[in-house]
Amino acid sequence: MSLAPRIVVVRRRTEFDELIVRHGTRGQAGFFLASRGRSLDEVEERHAGTQNALATVTAAIPIDWRRADVERADLDRFLFTPDDVVAVVGQDGLVANVAKYLDGQPVIGVDPDPGRNPGVLVQHSPEAFEQVLQAVAAGSAEYQARAMVEASLDDGQTLVALNEVFLGHPSHQSARYRLQPDVADERQSSSGLIVSTGTGATGWCRSVWLQSHSNLEFPKPTELRLVWFVREAWPSPATGTSLVEGELPIGQALRVVAETDGLVAFGDGIEADRLTLGWGQEIQMRVASRSLRLALLK
Repeated sequence: MSLAPRIVVVRRRTEFDELIVRHGTRGQAGFFLASRGRSLDEVEERHAGTQNALATVTAAIPIDWRRADVERADLDRFLFTPDDVVAVVGQDGLVANVAKYLDGQPVIGVDPDPGRNPGVLVQHSPEAFEQVLQAVAAGSAEYQARAMVEASLDDGQTLVALNEVFLGHPSHQSARYRLQPDVADERQSSSGLIVSTGTGATGWCRSVWLQSHSNLEFPKPTELRLVWFVREAWPSPATGTSLVEGELPIGQALRVVAETDGLVAFGDGIEADRLTLGWGQEIQMRVASRSLRLALLK
């Protein structure tokens, strides 16, 4: 007998939840904000909207399906199975957070606060979730395959990300490394570098792109091409600044050799799930072999 399908609902704690964790009670949280001229009402209203969205999503799940619920903070310890259907209820960034732990599972992005979130990855309202889920179950849903970036160490460790991979020092110190794109080789000291997908063009990498006044064209979200940028490269007799941006079509890799012990690489802002480089280790970043499978309605 085959198991019933499993749906995994991914969420993160709201601002209201964080305040209650910090202050213990709603009254204490309200007092803390009121003493600073702020009100708990707006935060509580957004919390209620998220709870209503979660309730709508939960009610739409067939009663014979298996269910799991996971918070963002627990993603690196949760085991997804190949047959899961994943419902992400929250901001666009939450889809990016979960994408690195998936390998082909359909993802339904649900926006609990339309108008506040851009809705790039959480494209469905809570009310539309049931229709999308039915289409996924029936095999009639459309999917958008969004490109991802992979980082791999010379000892076999890897990680993938939907938006970008950051490589640099874990604190505010400079990172020293040897940058080896296909075109050249340069020793650098910088605030780190970012390798981004087309999806990442709307995130952190875009601010770097704007500040550097770059003429590079970002890839489309489904395009198998990456862009990379070095942050605040420092010129010195031993370090250069001539290689600060570039493109990585599929099949090419950006190679970096660490010349600072303890450099880290992490994806999509999840610093706890990271690769750590010792002095002399090499990391390569390229277009990942897997992609995010985002469910859409025809």
